[in-house]
Amino acid sequence: MPDTSDPAPDFTLPVTGGGDVTLSKLKGTPVVLFFYPRDDTPGCTKESIGFSESLRDFEAVGAKVFGISRDTMAKHDKFTAKHDLTVPLLSDEEGTVTEAYGVWVEKNMYGKKSMGIERATYLIDADGKIAQVWRKVKVPGHVEAVLEAVRAL
Repeated sequence: MPDTSDPAPDFTLPVTGGGDVTLSKLKGTPVVLFFYPRDDTPGCTKESIGFSESLRDFEAVGAKVFGISRDTMAKHDKFTAKHDLTVPLLSDEEGTVTEAYGVWVEKNMYGKKSMGIERATYLIDADGKIAQVWRKVKVPGHVEAVLEAVRAL
């Protein structure tokens, strides 16, 4: 599980709107990666809308923001259209990126154990190193905290 000051694990994933995003090609730019469990669930929807509403603020300080889940591109496209999302979403169907970032974890809900994505956010600095990590994210106030951290870079 990567932590602050570690190099961010590189990846290439498909992105909504077409094409791919390769993290290492974004060097020189701060990057926010928010990992979320599933499209169109209440917390994930609120978080994605929050990042979409603040996307211009992130762009104004030179940062790129991406949401990542294991949903398919077709699900991402429906989710984006349904909620008018502007934040780009990346599809990690194979799970290699969620595992590399340590967010694919065992969850326990009502006594039933299963594997899933732990809501987490990584702030990667312009040099490609992890500047800050938020684990077990609670959605209210999170986007604002991340934007504040980006501004402090």
